[in-house]
Amino acid sequence: MKKIAIIGLGYVGLPLAVEFGKKYSVIGFDINANRVAELNAGHDHTLETEDEDLQAVLNQGGKIGLKLTTDIEDIRDAQIYIVTVPTPIDKYKRPDLLPLITASETVGKVISKGDIVIYESTVYPGATEEDCLPVVEKFSGLKFNVDFFAGYSPERINPGDKVNTLTTIKKITSGSTPEIAEEIDILYNTILLNGTHKATSMKVAEAAKVIENAQRDLNISFVNELALIFDLMGIDTNEVIDAAATKWNFLKYRPGLVGGHCISVDPYYLSFKAEALGYFPAVITSGRRVNDHMAHFVADKVVKLMIKKGLTILGSKVLLLGVTFKENCPDIRNTKTVDIVGELQEFGCQVDIYDPWASQAEVKHEYDIQTLEKNVDIYANKYDAIILAVSHDQFAELDLDRLTNGNKSVIFDIKGYLPKDKVDARL
Repeated sequence: MKKIAIIGLGYVGLPLAVEFGKKYSVIGFDINANRVAELNAGHDHTLETEDEDLQAVLNQGGKIGLKLTTDIEDIRDAQIYIVTVPTPIDKYKRPDLLPLITASETVGKVISKGDIVIYESTVYPGATEEDCLPVVEKFSGLKFNVDFFAGYSPERINPGDKVNTLTTIKKITSGSTPEIAEEIDILYNTILLNGTHKATSMKVAEAAKVIENAQRDLNISFVNELALIFDLMGIDTNEVIDAAATKWNFLKYRPGLVGGHCISVDPYYLSFKAEALGYFPAVITSGRRVNDHMAHFVADKVVKLMIKKGLTILGSKVLLLGVTFKENCPDIRNTKTVDIVGELQEFGCQVDIYDPWASQAEVKHEYDIQTLEKNVDIYANKYDAIILAVSHDQFAELDLDRLTNGNKSVIFDIKGYLPKDKVDARL
């Protein structure tokens, strides 16, 4: 039985390490010592893996189980390396492959003849063969598809989703040769309940992943643009969508902020590669512009509503409900709610942020924004405006009347989550 090394223990790597750890000897590697210490203590703060599931496979010894480490020497005796590191964008919205290149260097330093490296990180088509594997060759001194082999099996983790989990989804697999593709496909099928789709090449698998999220981005950008248009017409976008959805083939997307680690990032990977090949994608980039504009629209709309109610904007108190990128999960990666904070602060508003799911320390570290304590008395202040940005279940229980100055305050519902008669406007 081959030994597996998982490189990167975040939202993707940890669930994978735990599932493989139930049937194989697995080494989970991460450069973040605090993360490894947390996991070795049996807790996952991302909540993607239940603590009891993690604890059940940790340090079992014998032929199966999971060991977690920051020491590269601990992964040297693996035969299969699976890379699950982030693939973000930089401040210019260009792909940032540094985590992927660094992980490839790590693999190159320990890989041996006959070993397989599998990438799960989302990239543009061709990145595995053009950007990653040459790094492995350089640091290992081995030749790709002669001395070592590769595969690509894109992650499909949906943070906070307890239904479509790693084991219940259908997973795409691929390999650098037909024989390796078959071996990789068999490997993943040992932990999956709904099987795999074996792609014809690694580039096809890479392309399939990146268009999954680009498609969702474009669908959301369409309804976001509708929201902008219908706002000018004085029409409630959600009511329009509910009416249109009575047709059997209408796709019921809702307007909103588009953040997170995939949908708001992956289209930039695809457009970057297209432009490198001399094609400038109009539809993909147009959708991105619309979605990136929504935070500005929300802040501007709230301020206009406040002015109509005679409120003084400078020094006004605004409560932003939610800072994670989606409901009922602690993930703050690439959240667009922080853009609303910046816009409102430019108007001179004092913004309080309350989120019972987000880590206060993590928000401060990532965005230099101070949020309210989770156990704060949320009713201690009255607010001139309240913006519901994330539809956490806890927010359905809030007494909005106790948070506002009655009809003088503005309540804006981005998610269409609150009762319509309680809000002044919604996206």
